[in-house]
Amino acid sequence: MSEIRTLALACRDAGPLLAALDTSSKRALLHGMADALHHRVREVLAANERDMQEARNKGLQGAMLDRLRLDEARIAGIAQAVREVAALPDPVGMVTRRETLANGIVVERVRIPLGVVAMIYEARPNVTADAAALCLMAGNAVMLRGGSEAIHSNRAIAAALHEALRAHGLPEAAVTLVEDLRRETMLALLQLSDIIDLAIPRGGEGLIRFVTEHARVPVIKHYKGVCHLYVDRSADLAVALNLLVDGKTSRPGVCNALETLLVHRDVASVFLPRAAAALIERGVVLCGDEATRALVPEARLATEDDYAAEFLDLVIAISVVDSVEQAIAHIRRYGSDHTEVIATNDHSAAQRFVQSLRSAVVMVNASSRFSDGGQLGLGAEIGISTTRLHAYGPMGAESLTIERFVVRGEGQVRHPESRLT
Repeated sequence: MSEIRTLALACRDAGPLLAALDTSSKRALLHGMADALHHRVREVLAANERDMQEARNKGLQGAMLDRLRLDEARIAGIAQAVREVAALPDPVGMVTRRETLANGIVVERVRIPLGVVAMIYEARPNVTADAAALCLMAGNAVMLRGGSEAIHSNRAIAAALHEALRAHGLPEAAVTLVEDLRRETMLALLQLSDIIDLAIPRGGEGLIRFVTEHARVPVIKHYKGVCHLYVDRSADLAVALNLLVDGKTSRPGVCNALETLLVHRDVASVFLPRAAAALIERGVVLCGDEATRALVPEARLATEDDYAAEFLDLVIAISVVDSVEQAIAHIRRYGSDHTEVIATNDHSAAQRFVQSLRSAVVMVNASSRFSDGGQLGLGAEIGISTTRLHAYGPMGAESLTIERFVVRGEGQVRHPESRLT
């Protein structure tokens, strides 16, 4: 499709201008974007209300509506996230390794921008600003293809970002919002291997699968978050209860929310009734194995699908296990390599848990809700990679660069016979 190729070429042409910006210029640009979001808050809210009403008319509810909804506090949070990205160390030009070889050549590994990033996402309007800020800080141009549910919100946010780009003498194409939301347009975008350097899908399982199956460009997946909390026999049960309530109920529609609770049999009779009472009080539906139901009659019987589910809602699957090894085996079988948590006071159990799991983030006595770029010191995040490539886990600006070799010599040649003098 010629239209999407034309947009992508304009985005690519903006890339060298961004790559050449010094750190202070990038920071000024991002602060300008945050200011523009602040000044346009009423426009963004009006656009978001239009999206919300259309979503309700289509029958959307629960987690999808929560992800879509903006208010003044959330918009202020989006602007603050952009400012936090501006405060990060600039990854472009960072020398990660320098070595002088025996022949006198100096070999450096230096970070450079990727080029053009295609961000493909669903009903999360905050991603429009987060992805733009991170890509720009890393010297990249970005193509943003959001979901139809958030089209009006995304347009309003993009308009604020474009205002800042114009004010700093940069082309709007540096942050290109793809407004043609047909599936065939997204497919055409994913075929542009001569223009797009990386695609990052962020959304439901169907979107992730479509992108990975059809892309001809490299893809880093932000796959589903089937996150587990394992309560060990040595756990401080008050701490474990706090981790459970925060992880499951603070915002159930996000990818770092807990979906499964595993409890050691030795503490199940004490912990599970307390946990069930706290969760039920907060509207959580429980499903569990027979051992769980013997202690918590309110729980329905869990199925295999429940243990593999990303509920994104006030539902949790529960299982009683006999050991940390059994908990690890359960996570390996049903997990999605996103985030796992252990509550324990046993150092050796914690180490087995950490070393035996390959998930992108592993927590010891800390809430799964910290599995977030902003909470882990990255400013905002463009996603949480569950693909084992150059980036794994929450991805900040540094993850949007690559390393290349820079070799500095004084006329050295590899083959002495090549010398003419």
